[in-house]
Amino acid sequence: MFELIASIIVGGVAGWIASIIMKTNQQQGLLMDVIIGIVGGFLGGGLMGLLGIGTDNLIMSLLAAVIGACLLLYGLQVLRKRQK
Repeated sequence: MFELIASIIVGGVAGWIASIIMKTNQQQGLLMDVIIGIVGGFLGGGLMGLLGIGTDNLIMSLLAAVIGACLLLYGLQVLRKRQK
């Protein structure tokens, strides 16, 4: 139960940081930040695992989630531009 709550908190913070970096903060709310951050955590954790970089502490987990969330937001921006 604690891990789930910690994942949501880290995901929310990572999603919020990524939305500021990618300049999408005004377009999405808190729930979207959390979702983007959690999905970004999986993407970033997988990417860092492929590179052989461990995410066993909070700072590395947050960094991985922010990187993954930024990649996810970039991909969403590209898809939105293609649809227009």
